[in-house]
Amino acid sequence: MADVFRSLNLLETLKESIELNKLSDVKDAVEDLLISRINLAVMGGRGDEKFAFINSLRGLGSGDDGAAPSPSSVAPEELAVYPNPKHPDFRLWDLPPVPAASPFEPEGYMDRVKFPRYNAVLMTFTQTPQPNSVDVFLEARSQQRQTVYFILLASANDTEKSLEEKRKASLEVLTSQGVTLPKVYLVRPSTLENFDFPGLLEDMGGDLPEIRAHALLLALPTLTSTLVTQKKEAFKALVWAAASLSGGVSAIPVPFVASMVDSSVAVRILTKAQLSLCLDDDSVERLARQRGMEPTRLKGLRTCVLSMEVTKAEVKKRLAAAEKDLATVSSKLVEMAMPVHARSASRSFSAMLQALNSAMDEMAADAEKIVAVALGEGKQ
Repeated sequence: MADVFRSLNLLETLKESIELNKLSDVKDAVEDLLISRINLAVMGGRGDEKFAFINSLRGLGSGDDGAAPSPSSVAPEELAVYPNPKHPDFRLWDLPPVPAASPFEPEGYMDRVKFPRYNAVLMTFTQTPQPNSVDVFLEARSQQRQTVYFILLASANDTEKSLEEKRKASLEVLTSQGVTLPKVYLVRPSTLENFDFPGLLEDMGGDLPEIRAHALLLALPTLTSTLVTQKKEAFKALVWAAASLSGGVSAIPVPFVASMVDSSVAVRILTKAQLSLCLDDDSVERLARQRGMEPTRLKGLRTCVLSMEVTKAEVKKRLAAAEKDLATVSSKLVEMAMPVHARSASRSFSAMLQALNSAMDEMAADAEKIVAVALGEGKQ
């Protein structure tokens, strides 16, 4: 799998904002990442495949609490919204099917469904794109909206051969209607790690604004080990930014930031990391059910205390240990080279950075073990 979001450098972006004294921008970015504020719209006919897709994007199966039901009870012309149970500000919007009637005004449909509200729009189908849906795509592109994608959802009876035939037919439809360089992503709703979904994420990561791309990354379930690694790196950038903001000062190149982060902020970041990495009991149990495994098998792979529960006591314990570790010759030499008034804050920042980054490494290692076992035994 290609490195999802590999072109993004969140830490450098945040450091630049701090150096330019744009603290409000950094504060907004940190908050957006912690709550994963993003809106994704899913267009297309309201069939089993669409609702399985919406549920999988939230890490849910059809029988889980909060899952989008199929058949839908929503009126054909109405919108429905499905928040993520672990990340409430990550919202999946079920848009009504585009009317097949002619003549059709794409602007009217886009106004009705509040098209500008969505960070990205996924145009789903199970055969070939509906002509009026293509008109909506073309109108979105004329408005400089790049984050609109065609998704061919695999049905239960589809084979790789039949899907490739459908993709070929779909590309011909798009080309005939004037879409330049058309692209169709094959997605199997129940196993997003397969087919083209990782490539879709990579393309979305390049098209979305950087903070929104990372907000999406942190809210998605841990589908692959690559996603686990990307989440870990994003959280390390978040730790740096939160530490810098806590001091309320402009940044001196890391790790010499005169800043201090209290344990409550650290608890909030690590709690978000636990949920994002799907290490909490509910997420592990759901994954086990979806893969036909015993939950105790996956739960037993967690060796980091924070993977099981994030407590203030454990965080304070790790901060204290990191503070002791910093009492080395090298850290003392660093302090001697710094202004006296900055040494205490820098030492506190370094301890926080070391403690939380170490915790991220341990939690990510647990997540990677769980993903490896679940995927290895979940393939048919």
